Amino acid sequence: MIPAETIAAIHGTPHRLVFEFAGAGSLALYWLHSVPGSSRTVLEATDRYAAASLASLIGRTPEKFVSAEVAHAMAEAAYRRAMRLTDGAAACLGVACTATIATDRTKHGSHGCSVAVYDGALMRTFDLTLAKGARDRAGEEQIISLLIIRAIAEACGVAAPYLALESSEILERREETRPDPLTLLLQGEVDRVFVSADGRIHLEGAPPVALLSGSFNPLHAGHERLAQAAAALLGAPVAFELPILNADKPPLGYAELERRLDQFRHRYPVVLSRAPLFVQKAHLFPGCTFVIGYDTAVRIIDPRYYDGEAGRDAALAAIAAQGCSFLVAGRVQDGVFRTLADIDLPSSLRSLFRELPERLFRVDLSSTAIRTAYQEIAAHRSQ
Repeated sequence: MIPAETIAAIHGTPHRLVFEFAGAGSLALYWLHSVPGSSRTVLEATDRYAAASLASLIGRTPEKFVSAEVAHAMAEAAYRRAMRLTDGAAACLGVACTATIATDRTKHGSHGCSVAVYDGALMRTFDLTLAKGARDRAGEEQIISLLIIRAIAEACGVAAPYLALESSEILERREETRPDPLTLLLQGEVDRVFVSADGRIHLEGAPPVALLSGSFNPLHAGHERLAQAAAALLGAPVAFELPILNADKPPLGYAELERRLDQFRHRYPVVLSRAPLFVQKAHLFPGCTFVIGYDTAVRIIDPRYYDGEAGRDAALAAIAAQGCSFLVAGRVQDGVFRTLADIDLPSSLRSLFRELPERLFRVDLSSTAIRTAYQEIAAHRSQ
């Protein structure tokens, strides 16, 4: 019953997919690989058979494992994984199936599945309720796997195989426009997105009270302790902000952005933006306190970065007009721990800056030093 003609047509399209399945769907993977050309289509597939494995994928333990909501979360995670593996250079699909089928014990409730295919713009969902007892386990696996191939075929724009259902069985198909926030951000269609601690990405979120911005390459204990110390002083949470654009470096691609986001998942929420400059951040996040280090504060007031004092004063006036300000942490420079008190601030700018006392925060770490240490360890291991 291998739908070879359909699968060959799928392999003939430019689509690349990551497949996540739980409860059923292994036969669909076998069929995809049984027809030559699967290396052009399948990037990765994972059987999320243990409940903990599925929960780790979607970032939470669902109340009901077989549901459209879970299938959607799986498909979105699969799509982001496909984009990461190709760095966004292919037409990617996230394919998901969560199912419950016949086993060696009597199951309460119906048998069936929810299949979802996500292409970064459209979420297609197929909910199938099987006639309990009409098929054995192999038969239920076969019909669900055929539905998965049918869903992939539809997303690839090729003819889908026929699905022979019993008269009492119900197949519901839905589709929903759901643009991928990361793709929209990278394409410049939105200026910011919000990532919750469980990894879910949203176009809207609660306005941050305070932001610690950085490249986080890597995120380290200094960043974490700085956020904690600033939150204690301000009496409000400090969110991490990762700008995908940098005035001195190439923009982050999908794969690199996903890699850096991995550091925050299941730990901290993070805001992503297209704002490398603080004057741009102020427009995106009015009323926000920006938590920065001594070295950043020095650059912020340096007229060279603004083509003169007039440009600097205008930029900082724009930041102040948005109700924003800076909280400055000390940092070691040339072997000396330097603080806001060591900066010669023009009197007109002093109200914008506040010091984070050394008694609350001092960590003599830097991302550059950590990366250098990693590189030295890697070089030593390769010898």
